[in-house]
Formats: sequence, C-alpha cells, structure tokens
Amino acid sequence: MHFTKMHGAGNDFILLEDLDGSVPEESWPALAASLCRRKLSLGADGLMVILPPAQGGDYAMRFFNSDGSPGEMCGNGARCAARYGHDRGLAGDIQHIETTAGPVVGERVAEELYRVRLNDPTVLEPDVPVVWEGRTLRCGYAELGKPGLPHAVLHLPDWDSWEPERLRALGAFLRAHPVFPKGANVSFWREAGEGRVKAVTYERGVEDFTLACGTGAGSIAALLRLRGIFPEGLLLLDFPGGTLTVELESSGGTMRNILLTGPAVKVAEGEVWLTQ
Repeated sequence: MHFTKMHGAGNDFILLEDLDGSVPEESWPALAASLCRRKLSLGADGLMVILPPAQGGDYAMRFFNSDGSPGEMCGNGARCAARYGHDRGLAGDIQHIETTAGPVVGERVAEELYRVRLNDPTVLEPDVPVVWEGRTLRCGYAELGKPGLPHAVLHLPDWDSWEPERLRALGAFLRAHPVFPKGANVSFWREAGEGRVKAVTYERGVEDFTLACGTGAGSIAALLRLRGIFPEGLLLLDFPGGTLTVELESSGGTMRNILLTGPAVKVAEGEVWLTQ
C-alpha cells in the first residue's frame, strides 16, 4: 500500500489513503501500532487514514496514536493532511476535512506552510488543582471539539531546565491523573517574550514527549486568553521541533475560530507491506 511520511514541526505521521475501503476498519489500530514503531518499522507519532467523506467534506481523516489508540483529532496532523489533500488533488487551496472531533478547515499558505481552523473548545477550565509531591499544581484544562480532545496545560517557568526524566515523570503523572477522566495530553509552557511562549507536550497515546503538538498549542492559547495573559494578536509557540502560530477570537469566556499555522513537510513516500 502506498504511504506518505510527513511532519508538522517535528510531529511526524504516516498517511495512508483508503478511498475505496479496501482495508477493513477494524484493522487500522493494529496497523497503526505496527507501522509507527520506531526502528522496527516506518516509525511515527501517529497514523492518519484518508477516507471518503460522509458529511459533505472533501475527505475524512481518521487519526491513530502510535500505540494504536484512536485520537479525536490532531492539529499538526490536520495540516499535513491538508497538504496531502492538496498535493493529491482531493481539494484545492481550501480543504474541508471530516474528523472524529468535527469538521476542520485547512488552507494552503505556501508549499510547506498550512493553516487549519481547529475545533472550537467545548470545555475550558482555567484552574484545576492537582497535588504532586506535596505541591499543588494549578492546571488549565481544555477539550477541543466534540467528542473533545483533552489537554491539561501547566505554567512551569523553568520546565526546560528540569532533568528530562523528572519532567517525563510529571507528564506521565498528569496524563493519567483521575481528575482528567479521559486521560489528557499535557503541555508545559513558560514565557519567552511578548506574545511568545516556549512549550512542550507529553502526548496521550504516544506516552512521551513529541517535538510539537498543534492542539496543545491551540489549548495553551485559549487558556491564556481566558486568563487574560494573551489578550490579543498572534501567539507564537516555540516547540522543540519548530514554531507554531495561533490566533483566535474571544468573547467573554467563549473562544472560537482557533487558527493554527505551521509547517507541513513531506519527508518520503513509497510502498509498505500491510503485515502486523
């Protein structure tokens, strides 16, 4: 089966196209776990399957994490899917993508730069206390879309000076904490200048840090705007794999039209044998 390997700011994906329904739907989770294994297969943070539209979009995208678990949506993945759809002639410069969390609109800005409108937040909680090692951490919590993609967000001013294993332990602790019943992607952020933050995300389903997280960027921006820390304009988010840009509309406590802009880079394409 033909595959395309892409990344968005270092968050990497395998894309498979199944517009004729030749691969049974129940086989996708196992295929995702098999194909995403680093060093033993193609390797990626996730698998995206491009399927026929069911609700009037240009095509549908189903996302699976590297452990085979389904994901509601993926912001960096959606940008890569938008480039894939454009390059393959599935749509033009504007892409209407059907995802599990709801419709996503993608837009071609340049050959390797795409913008997507993320799913609007359905849950925004600015202050969720969690006790860790006797210390109360004040997390924000957001869900984008319906069903909502869950994100915990924590201001950690010195996160990038922590020992990697200690930061990973905190990420894993929060990711599975019962206060987040769906499990959560966990983003740590710190200020990096006016209108700019430095961030990293421990992703559910990868069970480790990735080089960037698009829905994490959108969740950080929405929660900062809600708390009055990011009052207007663009927010630049520096992740280990690159910089993402977020802009959004807000009215009172309602956040909508979250636009995520960043790279969508094609790495390789070829044929893969669908063995598990």
